[in-house]
Amino acid sequence: MKKLLLTAVMSLLYVTSVSADMGVNVGASAQIGVFSASGNESDTGTSLKKDTGSTTAAAGWGSAFVEITMADRVMVGIDYVPSALSSDTIETAKSDMGVGANSQTTVENKVQVDFDDLTTFYAGLMVTDNLYIKAGMVQVDVTTNENLATGAKYGNSDMEGSMVGVGYHKATDNGVFFRVEGTYMDLGGLNLTSSGTASTSKITINSLDGASGKISIGKSF
Repeated sequence: MKKLLLTAVMSLLYVTSVSADMGVNVGASAQIGVFSASGNESDTGTSLKKDTGSTTAAAGWGSAFVEITMADRVMVGIDYVPSALSSDTIETAKSDMGVGANSQTTVENKVQVDFDDLTTFYAGLMVTDNLYIKAGMVQVDVTTNENLATGAKYGNSDMEGSMVGVGYHKATDNGVFFRVEGTYMDLGGLNLTSSGTASTSKITINSLDGASGKISIGKSF
């Protein structure tokens, strides 16, 4: 992901440098959003679903962006979140009776997920002097951090999705600009299979999407 990001940034700067009709915008953003997810856990090799559920959570994060502009109407850019977005730790306690045991014991499971290197590649269009629309592709690395009584581990993966947004852009005479933006993001689904035990399970995220609001400050060159 980081190599792809560096390549994309260098490409944007190169394209801008060879065209006098283009400009560069750089800036930083603060964003807050509400996301919902639904999924299930099942035994591999069967269609039996062990657990099914959904959740909704709010999150806030900061990002940096760089974009090229063409004719003061079209923008193509990259937005990168340098810090991980961390989920809450989910803890469950279950009763388990081992083979040959006379009584049940309580085992605890803990699961927490980090979303790293959230990157958005987008294109936008100034509909008026201040109002703009944008759409793009979103990528994020998914790191699972679990402590399961069975000793099972779920591998890491990544998710790809899409985003659309609308915003208000206000520029000053010295090239500084301010933006307020609303965005909808859909990261699609994900499958993770456990390892490290005789029996394996699969976690399926059917959907992960949400809406967010963002304020930005930047400078045009």
